[in-house]
Amino acid sequence: MKILIIQQKMIGDVLTSSILFEALRLKYPKAQLHYLINEHTYPVVQNNPFIDHFIFFTPELEKSKIKLFNLAQTIRKEKFDIVIDAYCKLSSNFISALSGAKIKISKYKSYSSFIYTHPIKYKNESTSVAGLAIENRLQLLEPIDIELSKIIIKPKIYVTDSEKEKAKQVLLESSINPSLPIFMISVLGSGTNKTYPLDYMARVIDFVVQQTNARILFNYIPKQIEEAKSVFIACKPDTQKQIFMSVFGANLREFLALTSHCTALIGNEGGAINMAKALNVPTFTIFSPWIEKKTWASFENENNRSVHLKDYKSEFFENKEGKIIKKETLTLYKEFKPSFFLEKLNVFLDNILNK
Repeated sequence: MKILIIQQKMIGDVLTSSILFEALRLKYPKAQLHYLINEHTYPVVQNNPFIDHFIFFTPELEKSKIKLFNLAQTIRKEKFDIVIDAYCKLSSNFISALSGAKIKISKYKSYSSFIYTHPIKYKNESTSVAGLAIENRLQLLEPIDIELSKIIIKPKIYVTDSEKEKAKQVLLESSINPSLPIFMISVLGSGTNKTYPLDYMARVIDFVVQQTNARILFNYIPKQIEEAKSVFIACKPDTQKQIFMSVFGANLREFLALTSHCTALIGNEGGAINMAKALNVPTFTIFSPWIEKKTWASFENENNRSVHLKDYKSEFFENKEGKIIKKETLTLYKEFKPSFFLEKLNVFLDNILNK
């Protein structure tokens, strides 16, 4: 049996959909399992023992219909028995339609359901600690006789011992003792509408340092350096002494290795939070007002806590569609003051530091 799973675009989505491979391997141990992903997301699924082969969706493919057609033809020649389209956008619809697979599974959408032998209607409410993002992906396995009632799979990232050792040396060379508390701060989201106001984030970091005296690392990429610096500058002088701006992952694998040594990751909801959970690093997540907490607040417990403006000011969301909320995100963010959740953050810090 030969199975292709398609999950393009974002790192968090690619990591989340990787759970399908573990479930498939349990049911079909001899199957050939292939994963079509965007090239830049590969580091989060690198070394995954359940995936046999990767197919990369490159930036060139996104720009060229001819190259997309050629990719679809290449996939057709592979003669997949099953295609599971976890992405379900135009490009993956096209690839699925031309795949030649006898079984084609995806999320139900009115405009594309005719392409698939099994268009699955996602549910709206979570029934487990896994959260909707994971539960709905697992639904895609229903048509191939995998008993979902017995499965709760958590995404996993596989960092090598050598990568961890290299990251440890980076910390030691920066006078950071890996055995003492270290917090990775996701100071910036993937966009403005997923980034907690920078002055508010500075207050959160001040609180973390005040309560723990921990060393602080920032998660950012080089092009975000000015925004990261503005958060640093907005922090109190005593807090700044605990922030090591120069210690950051130059690439995604380095970030993962550094995070694996951290006591917890705190900050904006997004790929960094999902990656920390996959590394079994505790997380405290600040959700953007327009993101549904019930979808992405996975495996919530004393080690993984999250906050959303809706938890404190539900009236701001009454009788409003998601599109309207998204347009009002920046205004709503200003209402989401750190004082709302510092007590909950303090409980989280006490828990992870006193184990």
